Amino acid sequence: MRTTRTDIMGMPISVEVVGASPETLDAIFEYFTSVDTRFSTFKSDSEISRINRGEISLDAYSDDMREIFSLAEKTRDETRGYFSIQRPDGSIDPSGLVKGWAIRNAARLAEQLGHTNYFIDAGGDIQSHGVDEQGRCWTIGIRNPFNHAEIVKVVQPNGKGVATSGTYLRGQHIYNPHQPGATLDDIVSITVIGPDIYEADRFATAAFAMGREGILFIESLGGHEGYTIDANSVATMTSGFEQHVL
Repeated sequence: MRTTRTDIMGMPISVEVVGASPETLDAIFEYFTSVDTRFSTFKSDSEISRINRGEISLDAYSDDMREIFSLAEKTRDETRGYFSIQRPDGSIDPSGLVKGWAIRNAARLAEQLGHTNYFIDAGGDIQSHGVDEQGRCWTIGIRNPFNHAEIVKVVQPNGKGVATSGTYLRGQHIYNPHQPGATLDDIVSITVIGPDIYEADRFATAAFAMGREGILFIESLGGHEGYTIDANSVATMTSGFEQHVL
C-alpha cells in the first residue's frame, strides 16, 4: 500500500509498505506530523521556534531536541565545521539533520510494526528495504538538475539510504558555515548513498557546502558513495558508486 501526503514538513512524503494496513501508514504519517510539530521553523508554536525566541531554557528541551542538538554537534565535528544548524542570522535550524533522522525513525517504526519491505521518500531523500509488491528490489532514479524530467542514473540501494542535496529545486538554502555570504554555485547537486538515510542525508548536506571538495570528502568516508553534477553538467562519482548503478 502506498500513500503520499504533501502537507507535512513542507515537502511531499510518500510511504509504501508492502502488505501494510491503513493503520500502519497512518502511524508512520502521524510520526512525521509529530516531528513537524516539534522542529518546523515555519510554525510559530513549534519547540524550535520557541527556542529561537528564548522561551524555552536548555534544561526544558525535549528528549528529541536534545538528541538532535547532540547529533548536530557530532556532525559538525565530523565534517570540519561544514555542517551547522546555526544560521548566519544566529537562529537555529536543524532541518538539514532532522529530515534524514525522521525518515530513519519512520523506517524503524515500520519494522517494529512487522514490515521489512518498504519505501519511504521525504522530499527526495529515501530509505528503502526489501522488495516491492512484485518482489523486485527497490530502485531510485537520480534526476538531471537541468532537466527534471530526465533520469541520469538509476541506482539499487539494497537497503541503504539515498539523499540528494542541491540548489536546483529550492534555491540557495544551503550555506558554507566558513563563508556564510558566499554563493554555492560550483556544484548543482550531490547524491550520497550511505548506510542509512540519516547518514546519507547529513553528509550530503555537508558535502554540498564544501563545493568541489565535497565528492572527495564522500570518497574518504567508509560505507558511503557519491555522485555529483557541477554547474557545467559534468558528473563525478566516487570509486564505488558504480556498483549501485543499474
